[in-house]
Amino acid sequence: MSLDKNTLEQPANNLLAALPDSDYERLAPHLKLVSLSNRQILHEAGEPIAQVYFPNKAVVSIITTMEDGSTVEAGLVSNEGMVGIPVILGDSITTTTALVQIPDSAMQMDANIFRSEFNRGTALQNLLLRYVQGVYTQIAQGSACNRLHKLESRLARWLLTVSDRLESEEFPLTQEFISQMLGVRRAGVTEAANILSEAGIITYHRGQINILNREALEKTSCECYQIIENEYIRLLGNKPNKRKK
Repeated sequence: MSLDKNTLEQPANNLLAALPDSDYERLAPHLKLVSLSNRQILHEAGEPIAQVYFPNKAVVSIITTMEDGSTVEAGLVSNEGMVGIPVILGDSITTTTALVQIPDSAMQMDANIFRSEFNRGTALQNLLLRYVQGVYTQIAQGSACNRLHKLESRLARWLLTVSDRLESEEFPLTQEFISQMLGVRRAGVTEAANILSEAGIITYHRGQINILNREALEKTSCECYQIIENEYIRLLGNKPNKRKK
């Protein structure tokens, strides 16, 4: 997919949009607009990361896989961030897998070029370090949430996060996939989804989630949702609609 002038002028990804013009203009010639397909793997655990990605409205799960094949989502990336953080942390290999769960598009960039730009120490570096702190909060809070909170609250938190990233109250997600991301049996997800559905908070039909009552979903969610979102806002500010001068 080609990268047109309008895409360069108004990035859909919020990290790119938050960059000053001078920083973004250095990156722009190296950015490629690509389509991300459902269940596409962007990088594998234990393999060098060759490309970094700045999702537009695609949603990417950062997954940890155990020896028995069971999985759990360690993090979620969409238009607020980037896929390929280890590239700027001194290495290019990670123990997690990046898997597209909702397809759309992203800006792709060669990992070596991106590392060189990061090492310049400009506004790009400062922005990305703040983003990494936000990701740290997401992972730390998510770990506590998975251990301490009931499943319907965790499901509510997860649905709110996906909804925020897509800026939509309706999106495709199968119960099987949700169970893999939350690290629980599918029967547990079915039970939790039924609780939300019977309360009139969501509908779920043929892999399509529709949030009917966002206020009630927020009340059902544990405090982790707001803690994570507030930290992203504190570190990165509100979602910009244009680049900084």
